[in-house]
Amino acid sequence: MVVLEFVLQVLLGISSVLLTLLILLHKGRGGGLSDMFGGGMSAAVGSSGLAERNLNRFTVVLALVWFVSIVALGLITKFQVI
Repeated sequence: MVVLEFVLQVLLGISSVLLTLLILLHKGRGGGLSDMFGGGMSAAVGSSGLAERNLNRFTVVLALVWFVSIVALGLITKFQVI
């Protein structure tokens, strides 16, 4: 049980950092980090296309992993025998 809790904590930490970065990469209404990595050029051309859809998919999947790891850690903590 201790190993599972450790793995979930590591997964939560990694997914939190990656989720923050992926959210910052999304195309915003104004400038931002998405413009720094080429988002401004794609907005000028007018095609957000496949890259934006894939970024959305990765963000949703990572958010689900983040949510499941938080719920699992909460359940382990709640039902842990001292």
